[in-house]
Amino acid sequence: MLKSRIKYNTASFVTSAPDISRLPADTGIEVAFAGRSNAGKSSALNTLTDQKLARTSKTPGRTQLINTFELDADKRLIDLPGYGFAKVPIEMKKKWQKSLGEYLQKRQSLKGIVVLMDIRHPLKDLDRDLIDWAVGSEIPVLALLTKADKLKQGARKAQVLQVRRELSSLDGDITVHAFSSLKGTGLPEVAKKLDEWFLGPIEAQAPESDEQPEA
Repeated sequence: MLKSRIKYNTASFVTSAPDISRLPADTGIEVAFAGRSNAGKSSALNTLTDQKLARTSKTPGRTQLINTFELDADKRLIDLPGYGFAKVPIEMKKKWQKSLGEYLQKRQSLKGIVVLMDIRHPLKDLDRDLIDWAVGSEIPVLALLTKADKLKQGARKAQVLQVRRELSSLDGDITVHAFSSLKGTGLPEVAKKLDEWFLGPIEAQAPESDEQPEA
C-alpha cells in the first residue's frame, strides 16, 4: 500500500475541458501532469491513484482535453494534453498547444508540474521548453523518467544522473526520479513530492529536552 499523507486513490473525475474557461474555479491547489504523447502520462496517473482514472491507449495523443481529477474540495490533479506527437492534423495540434499554453500561463492554482519523459529519450526540445518555462515562472518541477523497466539498473541510474546534471544548470526547483508504471518504481517518491506541493513539507519536530523548567 502506498504510504502518503494524501489518499490519491480517492481521486475522482470532474471534467474534460477544451480550454481553461471550462475548468473548475481557479482556487485551491492543482498539480499538472504533462509530457509528450507517448511518455506514459495516463499510466503514471493510474498508478498513482491505483485506479483506471485516465484513459490509456496504444495510440499516442488520445488526451486531447484538459482532464481534471479531484482529491478533495481544493486539491486537484490535472492531465494536460500530450505534446510533440506528429501523427495528428496540424490544426488539431495547434488547438491542443493553445489550450496547454493557456493553462500553464494563466492558471493561478497551479503549484507544481510533473513532466514525464521516456527514460530512453529524455529532454527533447519541447520537454526543455516546458521545464524552462516552469523555472522562469518559479513553479516546481518533478521530472519523471518513465518506462524505467526498459533499462537495466546501471543504465537507469546513469540516465537519472545525466538528466539531473543537465537540469541543474537551470537553477530551479527541479527533482528527477526514474519511474515505472509497470513495476511501481519511483511511486513513493512521486507521492512524497505531491504531498509536499499540496500540504507543505513535514516540519521537523525539535527533540524534547530532559531539563526541567526553572520554578
